[in-house]
Amino acid sequence: MAQASDALNVPHHWWHGVTRYQWMVLLIASAGWVFDAFEGQLFNVTRADMLPAILGTGEPEAIKLWGERFLGIFLIGGTVGGWLFGSLADRWGRRPVMILTILFYSLFSGLMSFATELWQVGVLRFLVAMGVAGEWAVGAALVAEVFPQESRARAAGIYHSSSVIGLWLAAVVGIVVGTDWRLAYLVGILPALLVIWVRAGIREPEPWQQARIQRQGRLGSFKELLMDPFSRKRAVLGAFLAMVGLATFWGVVIAGQDLARELLLAQGHSSGEAATEAKFAYGFIQTLGAALGMLSFGPLSVRLGRRGAFALMHIGAIIITPAVCWLPQMYNSYPLLLCLLPVFGFFALGMHSGYAVYFPELFPTHLRATGAGFCFNTGRVLAAPVLFWLSGGLKAAFALSTAISILSGFFLVGLLILVFLPETKGEELPD
Repeated sequence: MAQASDALNVPHHWWHGVTRYQWMVLLIASAGWVFDAFEGQLFNVTRADMLPAILGTGEPEAIKLWGERFLGIFLIGGTVGGWLFGSLADRWGRRPVMILTILFYSLFSGLMSFATELWQVGVLRFLVAMGVAGEWAVGAALVAEVFPQESRARAAGIYHSSSVIGLWLAAVVGIVVGTDWRLAYLVGILPALLVIWVRAGIREPEPWQQARIQRQGRLGSFKELLMDPFSRKRAVLGAFLAMVGLATFWGVVIAGQDLARELLLAQGHSSGEAATEAKFAYGFIQTLGAALGMLSFGPLSVRLGRRGAFALMHIGAIIITPAVCWLPQMYNSYPLLLCLLPVFGFFALGMHSGYAVYFPELFPTHLRATGAGFCFNTGRVLAAPVLFWLSGGLKAAFALSTAISILSGFFLVGLLILVFLPETKGEELPD
């Protein structure tokens, strides 16, 4: 009897009981998010070559200004796409909308290779962002609904952390094509092939099928999301939490590449050598730390709770950001910067995995993709003014290290927002 009792108490690994189909869903959703991140990151690794060609000038202030503006346009496009495709995923189903979003971000990214005017870049980046944001909402809802409660957080964490592969792919493409930015965007068409796999491998989750029958088609309603007090509070606070992460990503995290390039230039490296080394430092060294941070969020959220894991990441980001900005400069040490960048990525980007874990747990099935998409992508439009005015203005008026240190104050805002959000650790998904 004692042996039987002990056997019953043996802890199981979280992946025990996960079916082959559930693993396939995670793999397909993650592949969509990999190429999602790849398309978004292409701009960051090509803009130093693309913007002078489009603008007809290499004047640094103009390049910085338009770079920040196009990032702001990307956030606004993501908001529209996240709202639209998140709602459609609740109404039409997860599979058809995932196909639509993948086609959106791959085909419009490919058209970027033919852009010759600023307005064309703006329009295409807007459309790419729509697909990118919509795919995230569909994938996050799909993974949450397919996996059981005991493995959901870790599966969602793996889903979101797979974006790092997309960042690495973009960095590789940026290095391989060199200054030929048009070729880089032609490569961006290839993810459209993923549609074949989605069509063949994905079926609609059981919770969504039940919700469609029970609610007789009344799914994905923004009116219900924002008028019902239960959903409205979660949607609004979730959007502000995402705003912190997205504003700091575009305004702070991606500046790791600029910090590396500026330090190398100050040490006497040529502009070409500095640019290549900086792409590697950001695209691989810093992103490796980010990958570990995002993979760690799932286990941390199981141990500390969702809010506790978010708090840990925000506090770590508050501490490491000024350190990565000033210590390498103080000691004129590029190796020190390379040591700090992974820690910077771990905390400042690791929190993003939490959005895929947490947001789908806040809303019932008939509003899950709508609510998750609203949170993550309303966060984009709330972050856009930070890039349009605050981030661009600070980086134009101050030294880069000073501007980034000021912008890192947004992590404190994230800690305040967490106080008012619910804890969902150990709870089943709302019906």
